[in-house]
Amino acid sequence: MIAVVADVAALVIGLWILLILLDANRTNDFVDFVHSLAGWLAGWSRDMFTVDPDWWRVMLNYGIAAVVYLLIGNTAARAVRRF
Repeated sequence: MIAVVADVAALVIGLWILLILLDANRTNDFVDFVHSLAGWLAGWSRDMFTVDPDWWRVMLNYGIAAVVYLLIGNTAARAVRRF
């Protein structure tokens, strides 16, 4: 269950990165929902680096959050399975 939650969080963040790279319409309700959810999940890393252009900033800051969720979530799941 821990791994699934971590994977879903990383998936949402990855989807937001993909939408930015594809230049999705930010006024669309689905895009806005994904942006809000990804922003909440990556709130701790969202402004870690301030680089230009915008797509690079999103990839870097949100990508860090996605990788951390995957690493910590799957490591914790493995540790729980051992015990």
